[in-house]
Amino acid sequence: MEKRNETVIKLAQTALLAALCYVSFTYLQIKIPMPGGDATSIHIGNAFCVLAALLLGGFYGGLAGAIGMGIADVMDPIYITGAPKTFLLKLCIGLIVGLVAHRIGKINESSDKKYVFKWSLIASVAGLGFNVIADPLVGYFYKMYILGQPQQMAEVLAKWSAGATFVNAVLSTVLVTAMYTALRPVLLRAGLITKAGRKKAA
Repeated sequence: MEKRNETVIKLAQTALLAALCYVSFTYLQIKIPMPGGDATSIHIGNAFCVLAALLLGGFYGGLAGAIGMGIADVMDPIYITGAPKTFLLKLCIGLIVGLVAHRIGKINESSDKKYVFKWSLIASVAGLGFNVIADPLVGYFYKMYILGQPQQMAEVLAKWSAGATFVNAVLSTVLVTAMYTALRPVLLRAGLITKAGRKKAA
């Protein structure tokens, strides 16, 4: 019964963070028009994807980002064709952040604020660094082979995407480390996230 309750809580938290990913991407973005009716944007949606992975773990965090930002793409006529790519990449961001933060850094087992900050920063850089490389690269092949765009057009769009993705990564890294540092103590006191050591002692 307890395990079922934990799963329900985690799913509810995933839905909440997916909604935050959707809202932050849809309403807090600066859209940059590109050739061929395409666009890229400066946004902070990835910050909430990373935050979800830090709070919930890689799978649920990645799922929150994938669902929230995937739906945001589906609801936008300019981005709708890229929704499958978005779903895959945001899921990967969450899995990488979760791997680094929870499997390698084991941040939920530590009470040392400096240690937790260091590993949450490393995890954020790892996940968003992956996205800086993967987003334009996957986008290039996706646009050329799936959407049938000419190679030269796909190259131009990939270069624009790389620049915007890098700016987004820097903004999101700063934002997410600040948010996680502020939220973690509050959520621990509220029992919404649990340190592994505390759970075993109960």
